[in-house]
Amino acid sequence: MDEPLVRLDLPGESGVATITLDSPHNRNALSRRLLSELAAALDSAVEHPATRVIVLTGAGPVFCSGADLKEQRASAGPGGETVPGAPAAGVGGLPAILTRVWSCPQPVICRLNGLARAGGVGLFSACDLVVAPTGVSFSFTEVRLGLVPAIITVPVLRRVAAQSVHRLFLTGEVIDAARARDIGLVDEVAPAGELDAAVERIVGMLLRGAPEALALTKQLARTVATLSTQEAFDRLAALSAERFASDEGREGMLAFAEKRDPAWITATGRA
Repeated sequence: MDEPLVRLDLPGESGVATITLDSPHNRNALSRRLLSELAAALDSAVEHPATRVIVLTGAGPVFCSGADLKEQRASAGPGGETVPGAPAAGVGGLPAILTRVWSCPQPVICRLNGLARAGGVGLFSACDLVVAPTGVSFSFTEVRLGLVPAIITVPVLRRVAAQSVHRLFLTGEVIDAARARDIGLVDEVAPAGELDAAVERIVGMLLRGAPEALALTKQLARTVATLSTQEAFDRLAALSAERFASDEGREGMLAFAEKRDPAWITATGRA
């Protein structure tokens, strides 16, 4: 039996589920099988009742190199025709995975274990927070291969200003972690040897948030941007009133008054 290409460590008392891309032999490329296993791992992590935070990372020196080009070449004949019996080219499972990451109630942190290219950048761009070590690099290599950075444009443009993305897409240039942070592609750059500590610190802060409040807050930036000003004020005023009256809101305010941790904070979440 083949070894899995994606590993899932479900949460115990920590509340943290960890998903690891584990296909280092091809730089964690987005093959059909890896995408299928990643989708299943995400579903299991999201649906597990103990999951408060999800960490996405990779095994080996590369987080993800993008599409599995060997598999894509096998899907088309020398003249571009579809090979009979071969799956259609493309990364058709990726949009559903990106949507799952955006819409799941738990915050998703990407722990970038190494460099990312093309679709790998798109994958981590869908995460709520991204922590990169110094020394990693990023690029969109599609145009140099005669391809287009199509699907990944959606999550990347939610992080990076359009002109910065336009330049990177057209040139395929390689940028370092500091530049990626400056343009918003990653959220934090950790010094050498401090990646895990940086991720743990962010996890600790997230675990202090109430689960329902985190799930609702996660959607705010994306939802508000689609509304008119008046509609946004109306909808968010109703949400604010609802949260003050919620069980979490009442417990949080009482805990503040009593100078104690609210009920959702376990020993692991204290920082």
